Amino acid sequence: MRVAFLTHEPFHPPSGGGSAEAIYLVREFVARGHSVHLFCPDFPDREAVAERFGVTLHPFTRWKMGRYTRLRNLKYLLYPSALAAQVLKVDRDLAAAGSTTTGAFDLLFAQHTISAVAAGRLRSRLGIPAVFNFLDYLTGFMETWPAWVMPGPVVRALTRFELGMPKRFSADGILTVSTPLAERFAATGFPAERIRAIQYGYDATLFKPAPATSAETRSDAARNPVIVMHGSFDQHHLGPIAAVAIQRVVKTIPNAVFRFVGRETPALRHFISALRTKIPGIRIELTGFVPYESVPAHLINADVGMVPYEESNGTHCAFVAKAVEYLGCGIPVASTPLENLRRYFADEPAIRFSGFDGESFARTILEILQQPKTERTRAGLAASVRVARELDWSQVTGSAVDFVERVAREKRNKLGSAH
Repeated sequence: MRVAFLTHEPFHPPSGGGSAEAIYLVREFVARGHSVHLFCPDFPDREAVAERFGVTLHPFTRWKMGRYTRLRNLKYLLYPSALAAQVLKVDRDLAAAGSTTTGAFDLLFAQHTISAVAAGRLRSRLGIPAVFNFLDYLTGFMETWPAWVMPGPVVRALTRFELGMPKRFSADGILTVSTPLAERFAATGFPAERIRAIQYGYDATLFKPAPATSAETRSDAARNPVIVMHGSFDQHHLGPIAAVAIQRVVKTIPNAVFRFVGRETPALRHFISALRTKIPGIRIELTGFVPYESVPAHLINADVGMVPYEESNGTHCAFVAKAVEYLGCGIPVASTPLENLRRYFADEPAIRFSGFDGESFARTILEILQQPKTERTRAGLAASVRVARELDWSQVTGSAVDFVERVAREKRNKLGSAH
């Protein structure tokens, strides 16, 4: 099968979060013998990366794309049309070069909401099946943005548009990052049999507990309780819950260290500045950008991983990558009661849920820290074994490509019977 794989994020290097999944999906497609044509924003060493992954690369070069580029949101709005035009041109050029009349590609695979808009527009033009992979409920996160940045009526219109995309574009199948998100798409009338919830994975060869000797020989600095958070630190990641909770924890444990692993975004800088103003002397570690494969080194000697997300449809439908990666490293997790996390980890001792407020989130962190270290370690190691068994990328991407192959096969059979 010739797959046109569309994404709005540079393919390599993965920066964590949703971008990490693409490389594992591509590996699964290629390992099964499919020909992958990758359409994505340009990135360094693209020829060497394309050769290593066994893909044909069609870089988007009209303007710079990425999570941290200037005018990001405007570029995201313009990207689907430009990407669709590029795919159409490549399809026609390849078909002409191969002297075929059926086009160059057999299936469109859209990674994330933004590229799904392009794939939706291309589906009828190219006459091939399209599968959308929703790694989150993207516009749902905007519900917690300040009204002056994103007015409520605009947010509601965008969220309706996103949920309506599969029906509007007659997608042949959709993958979702969570069961709650799958249920929301099904509630729009999109057929449930054309939806598969695959959750979100992690690399169990990278995110694993520290050797016992490492935990026993921590440095003096590391012996202070370390509460860690990693990610892209966008607007919706750091709100009042996190701010209040950190202040309350520091009042109880003045030597607590708060480590933020990831790029120092404007949102993170503003958040840290406000904390330092309110709590002079607070112990904060900022790592700056860390490549995906190097993140575990900053997690394994932490005592608690935190997921202090505010409540929104976006967060309820997410399968927060950081929670899975903390557990993979054997680190207990404090999280707000996000719907998908609570459902999936309902009986998991290594993750505790607070309310949607800073006071209860602080209590949850403190309760974890008050546990005997032997208990925390035992629960963390058991959780690490569980997530490795259930959520390693091999499991997640295997389920995803099984579904894509089924969609393509059913489409071929339908077309065959029509003739």
